[in-house]
Amino acid sequence: MLKLNRKIGLLAFAAGALLAIIPAHAEDASAAAYKDIQATLGSVPDMFKTLPDVAVAGAWAEIKGVQLNPNTALDGKTKELMGLAVAAQIPCQYCIYFHTEAARLNGASEEEIKEAVAMAAIVRHWSTMLNGSQVDLATFKKQTDDVFAAVKAKSQ
Repeated sequence: MLKLNRKIGLLAFAAGALLAIIPAHAEDASAAAYKDIQATLGSVPDMFKTLPDVAVAGAWAEIKGVQLNPNTALDGKTKELMGLAVAAQIPCQYCIYFHTEAARLNGASEEEIKEAVAMAAIVRHWSTMLNGSQVDLATFKKQTDDVFAAVKAKSQ
């Protein structure tokens, strides 16, 4: 019984020590993230301040690692046009404004911006039609594969 109490006490001590360390690490990480956001963007937008401190570093790492990273498979203009298309469908007025301006900053023309929104509308329309009509997915996939095979055969 004494050994069991020692083990429980040791576990409680370890858990307490771990919990004492984690908040300090999270605070350090969020402080570092805020500094990096300031250095990268010139200010810290309020959107980051809506997050709990423990989430700031992860959110910033995600944005910086994908959206702002010039060394990904997609270029900045494509990423922002995709963001705009998704934002138009959510819909999110904040996201629409942000991704439209970011797309422009990345070289998107007004016609490309319109086309991204039009593509979002087309996808939403057909998603509504297919889902609402309960089209069989296996049949849809087979027909899609057949269409692409025919297009590919024509292009060769």
